[in-house]
Amino acid sequence: MSGLASVEQVSRLESGVIFITKDTNSGTVAQWIDDNITHIRSQFKEHGCLLLRKLPLHSSNQFGKALSQIIGAELLEYTYRSTPRKGLKGGVYTATEYYADETILQHNENAYSNTFPSDLGFYCMTPAQHGGQTPICDSRKIYHQIPEAIRDNFEKKGILYVRNYSNFDLPWEEVFQTNSKDDVEKYCQMNDISWQWLPDNCLRTKQILPATIVHPDTGETIWFNQAHLFHVSALNNDVRSQLQNLGEENLPRNTYYGDGSSIDEADLTLIRNLYQENKILFDWQRGDLMILDNLRYTHGREPYQGNRKVLVGMSGAKQFSDLSQ
Repeated sequence: MSGLASVEQVSRLESGVIFITKDTNSGTVAQWIDDNITHIRSQFKEHGCLLLRKLPLHSSNQFGKALSQIIGAELLEYTYRSTPRKGLKGGVYTATEYYADETILQHNENAYSNTFPSDLGFYCMTPAQHGGQTPICDSRKIYHQIPEAIRDNFEKKGILYVRNYSNFDLPWEEVFQTNSKDDVEKYCQMNDISWQWLPDNCLRTKQILPATIVHPDTGETIWFNQAHLFHVSALNNDVRSQLQNLGEENLPRNTYYGDGSSIDEADLTLIRNLYQENKILFDWQRGDLMILDNLRYTHGREPYQGNRKVLVGMSGAKQFSDLSQ
């Protein structure tokens, strides 16, 4: 192997993240990955998260090629969006372009959607001056730590995601990446999403999805949803107060149990607290490439100061029907 530590020498950050540092004299990134691909993939499969350090990638296109080489599959397009981000060359995107002083809560990517990626890649081109970490959390731990009564309620009823696309959130044209209402309706039909066109070119969608999945490799049951993130109680008090005049049915996004009944806010607070207590935090360094099993691990973002540029790519489309119990 070229420029890669042996299995016994793979380092572990204090936070628990496994990482491997590329030897600066080990040639190009593509050659280094090719020389060590078996070891990289075995470590990733074992741990579900792997941080490769000191990879000198200088463009989104180079990152996209490196990530595709590591995962061994083409990268996915980001459709049915929930956050603003820019598409870049190489099939990758900017990380969520959300206010720098806000926290992005832990979540499995696209767990609010019928289709979601199995693997994610993040590349740090510019670390923030302060903060800006991308914390992760083991979804298996969350599943087992949620009290059984709460967990059973979610598993039996499922989760209803309600979204209103208007000026208060992302417009439907950005979410669905089209200006055609016919295209939106076709997408909704294919993905079991009900839709309703509203005045002023607004749209409301509803979808019922499971709260958990079974990991295809380990057979473990995993907490996999965004009920805690989409629910109105996830908003800070100021924003929530500003949206009160819209009425509950017109909120940009909200969640309920699958039968339409309300979710106890205290239960969602408990779940958010569990994510906070179990999250793994590390500081980005320029040249870091993190690959993440999106089924096993959530991710988020800490507030930051200064310039920050982190790119993300996705691979391995899965559906809940593939991972049901």
